[in-house]
Amino acid sequence: MKRYVAFLRGINVSGKNKISMAELKKGLAELGFAEVVTYLNSGNIAFSSVIEEQNVFADKIAIMIKENFSLDIPVFVILQEELNERLNHAPSWWGTGNKEIYDNIIFLMPPLSYEEFYDEIGNPKEEYEKVYHYKNVVFWSFDRKCYQKTNWWSKTASAGVKDKITIRTANTVRKSVTI
Repeated sequence: MKRYVAFLRGINVSGKNKISMAELKKGLAELGFAEVVTYLNSGNIAFSSVIEEQNVFADKIAIMIKENFSLDIPVFVILQEELNERLNHAPSWWGTGNKEIYDNIIFLMPPLSYEEFYDEIGNPKEEYEKVYHYKNVVFWSFDRKCYQKTNWWSKTASAGVKDKITIRTANTVRKSVTI
């Protein structure tokens, strides 16, 4: 049995796209997933499966959410060991625990490439934000006081690729490899 992590994009944010974590866990169990655990209320899920069809898990979960909650929610699924491998390649400036810095990881949902993402979002403002991409993730950090001056802050929520990405903080992602 392998352990997976699913990140749902844009649920339970500002009263929109409300999904009960208990009902979500129930729906995932009905899909045949075992040891389902949710973290926070924002669509961070770990589960186990004997079936090794990672490439179809996101679609199955999205269909279940559409049927059970009447919501079209983008879903990103990754093996827990692959997520850990991505974190092992984080740049030294990312996720240091500095409370003045906001450390995020952007997950690019297949088939979105880094080049397509970058073309849509544009260049980061080097004086305000740091970025580093590795495989299908982008490590992104910026000073909390200057977030409105960054180029990517507003664009990740409004650009044409917004439904092809999901963003999590360093702490949330690190917790996701242990649940």
